[in-house]
Amino acid sequence: MSPARWSTERVIGLAPDAASARAGRAQAAAVRWSGAGASAAAVWGYCQGSGKKPYQTCVELAGPAYRCSCPSRKFPCKHALGLLLRWAGGELPEEPEPEFVTAWLAERARRAERTEQRRESAGPRDPEAAAKRAERRADRVSAGAGELREWLLDQVRGGLAGLERGGAEELRRVAARMVDAQAPGLAGGLRRAAGLVGRRKDWPSRVLAELSLLYLLAEAGSRLDELPHALAETVRTRLGFNTDTARVLSSGERVSDTWLVGGVLDEERDQLVTRRSWLFGERSGRVALVLSFAPPGQPLSSVLPAGHVLPAELAFHPSALPLRALVADHGPPVPATRPDGDTIDVALAAHARAMAADPWLDRWPVLLSGLRPARHGEELVLSDVDGRILPLVPGFDPWRLLAVSAGAMVTLAGEWGSAGLRPLLCWDGDRAVRL
Repeated sequence: MSPARWSTERVIGLAPDAASARAGRAQAAAVRWSGAGASAAAVWGYCQGSGKKPYQTCVELAGPAYRCSCPSRKFPCKHALGLLLRWAGGELPEEPEPEFVTAWLAERARRAERTEQRRESAGPRDPEAAAKRAERRADRVSAGAGELREWLLDQVRGGLAGLERGGAEELRRVAARMVDAQAPGLAGGLRRAAGLVGRRKDWPSRVLAELSLLYLLAEAGSRLDELPHALAETVRTRLGFNTDTARVLSSGERVSDTWLVGGVLDEERDQLVTRRSWLFGERSGRVALVLSFAPPGQPLSSVLPAGHVLPAELAFHPSALPLRALVADHGPPVPATRPDGDTIDVALAAHARAMAADPWLDRWPVLLSGLRPARHGEELVLSDVDGRILPLVPGFDPWRLLAVSAGAMVTLAGEWGSAGLRPLLCWDGDRAVRL
């Protein structure tokens, strides 16, 4: 017996990019397929391409994992997406798995078993050597933070006006020194500041705000032993220290709830795609950020499809503001009906409390109801019934939101930050629409 079919939106959410999503829809035409079927573990079929021999395509549903004989380097490829769309539409009959599917699933199971055996045979890491490496890195980061503090003070004494002439390159040079000091958090802040120099009339104040936060972080990094434990963990994370996944799963705060996946956003930087998934707890009222990473064109985690709810237990990273989390256990996701969102005032108050706990917070999840797109001068904003407004981030494409709203109030989820609101999801009745 096959598992519950996925929604079309969940399948499209697997696409590595918008072009793949469009191509996948085109491949869902029944005329392209032969020998297609489904079992409890997989779906499969033969898709006719431009050559004489059809492509052999199958998807393991538990992962999901994908296999296709086409030459595409994208995962999932358009043929796998088209096959899943046919399955989501109830077009695939339940059939015994053909030999090529059975062999592939068996090989995947053997590889997983070998990986687990290697992990168990590797044994524990040398704790003494690990402690020495950690100490050496902490010393380098502390020295880098001290150097950055002095450099920042020199910039303020000399004034920021000179940055417009070659200042961006100077900021990038100092960022490279922070990379050498193994402080990627400080380097990232310097690169952000470099990207602001000379842009818009208010660039000096925006650069000053970024550099002020960097100074605060560098100062806090030199006083970790004096900080409360939770705040020290926040500072270490912002500096760029990783928190061991095993530690989070073993000792992180656990929260079990039914979680709404209110938005999923993929961003590519430095040959790495980062997926941010924002979760809203229905009973706990908690919010969470789950991150996953993959090289461009490779599959990202699809455990959390946007616009769905699922029962799950999350393990939160230690922090003064517990926000980032790992999915420790979860049930099957199902499409979400339209939730009740907050007002603008309630959402901004929550953001203010979050900023008080973590002043380096650059984005915050919001779930809002009773908003409609409106004009404010030359800008498109979101307005509530009392005329309060939220600006949208520059570059946001509003057309899908405008089509869903059609002038009426909408419920939406998104990211709120200093540049404005980035809507990620809205509801058309009880149907979630990705933006």
